[in-house]
Amino acid sequence: MNVSELLAGPQAQQDETSARAAELRSQIEHLTAALSETEARLTDLATTRKVITELAPAGTDPDASEASTAYQAIVNAFNQHPDQEFRARELHKLLGMPTDEASVNITRSRLGRLTRQGFLTQPGRGRYQKRT
Repeated sequence: MNVSELLAGPQAQQDETSARAAELRSQIEHLTAALSETEARLTDLATTRKVITELAPAGTDPDASEASTAYQAIVNAFNQHPDQEFRARELHKLLGMPTDEASVNITRSRLGRLTRQGFLTQPGRGRYQKRT
């Protein structure tokens, strides 16, 4: 038996092990990215809950309040589009809310409150964006 025949077995095992290591590295990269996305979502949800709890009228259950539901929809929209700026009317259209002036004015007030709470920024007059 010559040297190349002797090395064939270990070489095949090394090739298989290298392929398995590459497969595991790929899985680790995928899981690391998925974990990062999930942790970011958890952070967004915790912030949403905190903002809604702070803005809910005193003595009410934040989950049952109509105002809290509106705040939650607004916060969720900004969480889903963190880099996008919205005007109140655009936000209403996105959320399927009524676009009459009175409804939009209430949302403007809510957006102002979310800005004062530090959840949103106001990059331009009448425009709101999630603070990053």
